[in-house]
Amino acid sequence: MKICIYGAGAIGGYLGLMLAKGGAEVSLIARGAHLAAIREKGLTVQFKDGTEEHAMLHATDDPTSLGPQDYVVIALKAHQAWEVAEQMTPLLGPDTAVVTAQNGVPWWYFHGFEGQYKDLRIESVDPGNRQWNAIGPERVIGCTVYPAAEITEPGVIKHIYGDKFGLGEPTRADTDRIKALSAVMEAGGLKAPINPEIRNDIWLKLWGNLCFNPISALTHATLDVVATDPGTRAVAHAMMSEAEKIARRIGVHFRVDIERRINGAARVGAHRTSMLQDLEKGRQLEIDALLTAVQEMGRLVDVNTPYIDTVLALVQQMGRVAGVYPTFPEPHLWCDPTEAAAD
Repeated sequence: MKICIYGAGAIGGYLGLMLAKGGAEVSLIARGAHLAAIREKGLTVQFKDGTEEHAMLHATDDPTSLGPQDYVVIALKAHQAWEVAEQMTPLLGPDTAVVTAQNGVPWWYFHGFEGQYKDLRIESVDPGNRQWNAIGPERVIGCTVYPAAEITEPGVIKHIYGDKFGLGEPTRADTDRIKALSAVMEAGGLKAPINPEIRNDIWLKLWGNLCFNPISALTHATLDVVATDPGTRAVAHAMMSEAEKIARRIGVHFRVDIERRINGAARVGAHRTSMLQDLEKGRQLEIDALLTAVQEMGRLVDVNTPYIDTVLALVQQMGRVAGVYPTFPEPHLWCDPTEAAAD
């Protein structure tokens, strides 16, 4: 089984090593010093109990050198995946499956739906239908990522917690390809349950990410503070309530309530969310898949989202000022431009 990890950062590298341990023929798409280190010394994953796994894996920055794969796992952030959609095509044979191991609303979300939402496109996560056309939704296997990891030095990944990757076909089918993928992941020591309602899983994780990430980036507070301070907890609760109304209108079911979801986040402790870490390191912020897409879906199903709208506007502006959110909204005139502004 040939599997390419497109984006062998912390999560992608961890997943790739564990898949190799399970018997897959794994190749990694990486870049920079991390790529150089993997080529020279191999990839190492360090675990909390002091043990580590090491493997010499084929790594490259040139997808054309690898040829068609059985599976391509996209472990990039949503905006990065959009940018390189056409670069993945040399990896795609007639039966190649593409696993979207990303946070937020995926570009293929409405593939497999019937009725009024059938094959609707989400512009905020796939402008111009770039991924829809280059990859094709029929290739997709949905994936929710639960582990946390970080690159401590080039070629070395520290596994922080979690070993579960939820899998699901957008069409809800129980296919041979998803069963084979789950089996090789579990052979490598991962948990890979198959969930026909993968969208429920996606929303459960998105539920927290859409509020905790931007609030932490705006305030520089860690997750435990955001989830327990009365003010920020109230904002998070309101955003989650709006998102729940949207999700339920398109058929999503939540297995926990808002209070339990927030309390679970508080128990994680003094964790710096990924958006806060990206802001501090000057990396592009993953705003659109976590927030803009939810706003877009709210308008689709006629749900007002004043709290999401407000936090989205603030975090977008913060990102633009910091130079880490390069997109710009469509122009809107909120006042009469003929009137002079008064200070």
